[in-house]
Amino acid sequence: MNTLKKTLSLVAAVAVFTLSACGGGGNGNQGSNSANWNATPDWTPHGSGTSDNASLPNTGDNTVQITVDNSPGSVNVLKASIKVCVPGTQAAPQCVTVDNMLVDTGSTGVRIAARAIPTLAPLLLTQVGAVDDTTGAAPIAECMPFAAGYTWGSVKRADITIGSKTASNLPIQVYSDGIYPTPDDCSNYGADMGGSGFAGVNGILGIDNFATDSADAVTTAIPGNYYYCPSQNSCVSTRMLASKEVKNPVVAFATDNNGAIIRLPAVPAGGQASVTGQLVFGIGTQQNNVMPSGLNVLAVDKYGNFTTQYKGQVYTHSAIDSGTNAYAFPDDTIPATPDNWYTPAAPLSLSAIMESTNGAGTPVNMPFSVGNALALRSAGSYALNNAGSYFANRKISMFLWGLPFFYGRDVYTAIGNVKIGTQSGPFVAF
Repeated sequence: MNTLKKTLSLVAAVAVFTLSACGGGGNGNQGSNSANWNATPDWTPHGSGTSDNASLPNTGDNTVQITVDNSPGSVNVLKASIKVCVPGTQAAPQCVTVDNMLVDTGSTGVRIAARAIPTLAPLLLTQVGAVDDTTGAAPIAECMPFAAGYTWGSVKRADITIGSKTASNLPIQVYSDGIYPTPDDCSNYGADMGGSGFAGVNGILGIDNFATDSADAVTTAIPGNYYYCPSQNSCVSTRMLASKEVKNPVVAFATDNNGAIIRLPAVPAGGQASVTGQLVFGIGTQQNNVMPSGLNVLAVDKYGNFTTQYKGQVYTHSAIDSGTNAYAFPDDTIPATPDNWYTPAAPLSLSAIMESTNGAGTPVNMPFSVGNALALRSAGSYALNNAGSYFANRKISMFLWGLPFFYGRDVYTAIGNVKIGTQSGPFVAF
């Protein structure tokens, strides 16, 4: 989910989720990971050490099932289940399993709707210690703006288990908890994502290229980002220690913590009702997550962006974003509904050039297709490889390669300054 300020409206049957995170008050998805992993595998590959994806094992202690189906009420919503516990515990009533968590390579950190954990939320540890809080005891709250709106709520700490991996004592956001009034700087970002329009998901599992969600907040009190709240009716914008910020759960795993891979099967042009795939933790750390030779690799900048060129326009804020459920870009020549879904009379064969913003590597000429998402949805398909939506912003030139891009591919997201083979992070690869 990439954060942009255009709020895309929702229709009853099909919602456009454009969720690339703007981490830190409109400054993009921020932060770089200071950790410098060397992903030396603990297994011995056969032959040259390279492998194509068909020969890779599809099971391991670093995998978890992910699905796309009709349960969220919208197309192309990639979901996983997580277990949330009071730190140091692993059993009820201090643990809750949360389903329908949106798997998002466009944002950082775990964000859970308070309605999904009503009995557990009050038990979670409160995050305190904001830089500008002289008492060091005031609770911390956060506003995280996304392209589709914002999340506002308390920063807590919890043990987060995904599959067999646990991130212990992890700073997370519990949004729409109603504890503190939403600051004007936050509500200006549009729709409250804890509202009814987003009831199909219970939270966001942000597993992008960064360890924490706002590097800029370490040095600057950004309006509409982090706050400390000395009273129930008063929250003050603040700087934050990186260690106190909402954190990518992958980096907090004991192993397989340098990135993640999303593996989804191909779907036909007409889509299909549901899809089951895998979220694999680690890159080059086990036999099932080795990077094959010949991948396209795009270095991303400190905001997680690369560049896309489409029909002569340059979009410098581009991302491969599983939290956006369409190819999201502006094209006035394609018919669209008032709710921004592209509805061409026949599927369009399009292409765009993807390239690292820093000029490294080889540009990739990427073909893609845009069909009539509403017609396909009415036929009963929820996994669509050609859904497109009109998306434009006056301030940021953005092209989002949403979930349709993921079908039939392994998409790698490397975190921070990792070193994987000869490739340095942060990068995305496919």
